[in-house]
Amino acid sequence: QLQLVESGGGLVQPGGSLRLSCAVSGSSLNNYVIGWFRQAPGKEREGVSCIRSSDGSTYYADSVRGRFTISRDNAKNTVYLQMNSLKPEDTAVYYCAAGPYYDRGHYYPEMTDYWGQGTQVTVSS
Repeated sequence: QLQLVESGGGLVQPGGSLRLSCAVSGSSLNNYVIGWFRQAPGKEREGVSCIRSSDGSTYYADSVRGRFTISRDNAKNTVYLQMNSLKPEDTAVYYCAAGPYYDRGHYYPEMTDYWGQGTQVTVSS
């Protein structure tokens, strides 16, 4: 059974940065596509970014491309989401997820099998 534990959320001012971490246990990163979704109140869950750990292929939503960077540390079995130039519209609960499917153009909840508990990111002055 794969377990995902997020950390690193918090309150940040517009233009600031945060780094989210997703610690994975129960399997090697190389066996999964690991990524991040976010959900704001009243909105659908949105695929933000993912990485296919076996070859480093990535996906970014248009809304975060150029500001967010996903990376992985295979030795620590951890995936990171570096978020820069944060905007109020980035405010949401961010969830780490894992699954077998990768598509360079899309990242949907249906592509995942495992979820973390979520971490709140609030961008506000």
